[in-house]
Amino acid sequence: MEPLYEHFLLEDHEHYQNTMFGVLGMRITEISPNRVVATMPVSDATRQYFGVLHGGASAALAETVASVGTYHLIDKETFVAVGMEINANHLRSKKDGIVTATATPLHKGRTTMVWDIRITDEEGRLICVSRCTVAIVPKDRQRG
Repeated sequence: MEPLYEHFLLEDHEHYQNTMFGVLGMRITEISPNRVVATMPVSDATRQYFGVLHGGASAALAETVASVGTYHLIDKETFVAVGMEINANHLRSKKDGIVTATATPLHKGRTTMVWDIRITDEEGRLICVSRCTVAIVPKDRQRG
Protein backbone atom coordinates (compact mmCIF):
# COMPACT_ATOMS: atom_id res chain seq x y z
CA MET A 1 0.00 0.00 0.00
CA GLU A 2 1.26 3.49 -0.87
CA PRO A 3 2.04 5.56 2.24
CA LEU A 4 -0.67 8.12 2.99
CA TYR A 5 1.61 11.15 2.79
CA GLU A 6 2.48 10.44 -0.85
CA HIS A 7 -1.18 11.01 -1.77
CA PHE A 8 -0.83 14.58 -0.54
CA LEU A 9 1.73 15.28 -3.27
CA LEU A 10 -0.48 14.12 -6.12
CA GLU A 11 -1.73 16.77 -8.52
CA ASP A 12 -5.36 15.78 -8.07
CA HIS A 13 -6.10 15.52 -4.38
CA GLU A 14 -9.39 13.66 -5.04
CA HIS A 15 -8.99 11.34 -2.06
CA TYR A 16 -9.08 14.37 0.26
CA GLN A 17 -11.55 16.68 -1.51
CA ASN A 18 -14.30 16.22 1.11
CA THR A 19 -12.00 16.55 4.13
CA MET A 20 -10.92 19.81 5.75
CA PHE A 21 -7.72 19.54 3.69
CA GLY A 22 -9.71 19.59 0.45
CA VAL A 23 -12.51 21.94 1.46
CA LEU A 24 -9.99 24.61 2.51
CA GLY A 25 -7.94 24.08 -0.67
CA MET A 26 -4.73 22.96 1.03
CA ARG A 27 -1.91 21.57 -1.09
CA ILE A 28 1.27 19.92 0.18
CA THR A 29 4.16 21.06 -2.02
CA GLU A 30 7.15 19.58 -0.19
CA ILE A 31 7.79 16.80 2.30
CA SER A 32 11.16 15.83 3.76
CA PRO A 33 12.25 14.55 7.19
CA ASN A 34 13.03 18.11 8.30
CA ARG A 35 10.46 20.21 6.48
CA VAL A 36 6.87 20.19 5.23
CA VAL A 37 5.50 22.99 3.05
CA ALA A 38 1.84 23.53 2.11
CA THR A 39 -0.26 26.27 0.57
CA MET A 40 -3.84 27.37 1.14
CA PRO A 41 -5.85 30.00 -0.73
CA VAL A 42 -7.48 32.89 1.10
CA SER A 43 -10.99 32.38 -0.25
CA ASP A 44 -14.61 32.38 0.89
CA ALA A 45 -13.94 29.00 2.53
CA THR A 46 -11.05 30.34 4.64
CA ARG A 47 -12.21 33.90 5.40
CA GLN A 48 -14.07 34.99 8.51
CA TYR A 49 -17.10 37.29 8.51
CA PHE A 50 -15.07 40.50 8.14
CA GLY A 51 -13.36 39.27 4.97
CA VAL A 52 -9.91 38.29 6.22
CA LEU A 53 -8.22 34.92 6.73
CA HIS A 54 -9.86 33.12 9.65
CA GLY A 55 -7.48 32.23 12.48
CA GLY A 56 -9.03 28.77 12.61
CA ALA A 57 -8.10 28.19 8.97
CA SER A 58 -4.50 29.16 9.75
CA ALA A 59 -4.53 26.78 12.74
CA ALA A 60 -5.96 24.00 10.56
CA LEU A 61 -3.19 24.54 8.00
CA ALA A 62 -0.57 24.52 10.76
CA GLU A 63 -1.86 21.30 12.31
CA THR A 64 -2.07 19.70 8.87
CA VAL A 65 1.60 20.29 8.03
CA ALA A 66 2.67 19.13 11.51
CA SER A 67 0.55 15.97 11.25
CA VAL A 68 1.74 15.19 7.73
CA GLY A 69 5.34 15.73 8.83
CA THR A 70 4.93 13.38 11.78
CA TYR A 71 3.16 10.76 9.67
CA HIS A 72 6.05 10.93 7.19
CA LEU A 73 8.49 9.95 9.96
CA ILE A 74 6.64 7.14 11.77
CA ASP A 75 6.02 3.45 11.08
CA LYS A 76 2.72 3.75 9.22
CA GLU A 77 1.88 0.07 9.65
CA THR A 78 1.84 0.40 13.44
CA PHE A 79 1.13 4.05 14.33
CA VAL A 80 -1.03 7.04 13.42
CA ALA A 81 -0.28 10.72 14.00
CA VAL A 82 -2.93 12.81 15.76
CA GLY A 83 -2.88 16.45 16.79
CA MET A 84 -2.52 16.85 20.55
CA GLU A 85 -1.99 20.59 21.14
CA ILE A 86 -1.71 23.69 18.98
CA ASN A 87 -0.91 27.32 19.62
CA ALA A 88 -1.25 29.99 16.94
CA ASN A 89 -0.33 33.67 17.06
CA HIS A 90 -2.03 35.61 14.27
CA LEU A 91 0.30 38.48 13.39
CA ARG A 92 -1.05 39.98 10.17
CA SER A 93 -4.38 39.86 8.36
CA LYS A 94 -4.74 38.65 4.78
CA LYS A 95 -7.71 39.37 2.49
CA ASP A 96 -6.86 37.29 -0.59
CA GLY A 97 -4.12 35.37 -2.34
CA ILE A 98 -2.21 32.37 -1.05
CA VAL A 99 -0.60 31.62 2.29
CA THR A 100 2.26 29.15 2.69
CA ALA A 101 2.95 27.10 5.80
CA THR A 102 6.45 25.80 6.48
CA ALA A 103 6.83 23.30 9.31
CA THR A 104 10.11 22.23 10.88
CA PRO A 105 10.46 19.72 13.72
CA LEU A 106 11.65 20.98 17.11
CA HIS A 107 11.42 17.55 18.77
CA LYS A 108 11.22 14.08 17.20
CA GLY A 109 10.30 11.76 20.04
CA ARG A 110 9.05 8.20 20.27
CA THR A 111 5.52 9.19 21.38
CA THR A 112 5.27 12.86 20.38
CA MET A 113 6.72 15.32 17.89
CA VAL A 114 6.71 19.09 18.25
CA TRP A 115 6.69 21.32 15.17
CA ASP A 116 7.34 25.02 14.55
CA ILE A 117 5.09 26.34 11.77
CA ARG A 118 5.46 29.70 10.02
CA ILE A 119 2.65 30.86 7.74
CA THR A 120 3.63 33.59 5.29
CA ASP A 121 2.08 35.52 2.41
CA GLU A 122 3.38 35.74 -1.17
CA GLU A 123 5.90 38.42 -0.16
CA GLY A 124 7.26 36.33 2.72
CA ARG A 125 5.56 38.42 5.41
CA LEU A 126 4.70 36.47 8.54
CA ILE A 127 0.93 35.94 8.89
CA CYS A 128 0.92 33.40 11.72
CA VAL A 129 3.42 31.55 13.87
CA SER A 130 2.33 28.28 15.43
CA ARG A 131 3.63 25.40 17.50
CA CYS A 132 1.94 22.02 17.29
CA THR A 133 2.44 18.83 19.28
CA VAL A 134 1.46 15.64 17.49
CA ALA A 135 0.92 12.37 19.37
CA ILE A 136 2.16 9.10 17.88
CA VAL A 137 -0.53 6.58 18.77
CA PRO A 138 -0.55 2.81 18.15
CA LYS A 139 -3.22 1.93 15.60
CA ASP A 140 -4.76 -0.62 17.96
CA ARG A 141 -5.43 2.22 20.48
CA GLN A 142 -6.90 4.61 17.93
CA ARG A 143 -10.37 5.75 18.88
CA GLY A 144 -13.14 6.06 16.30
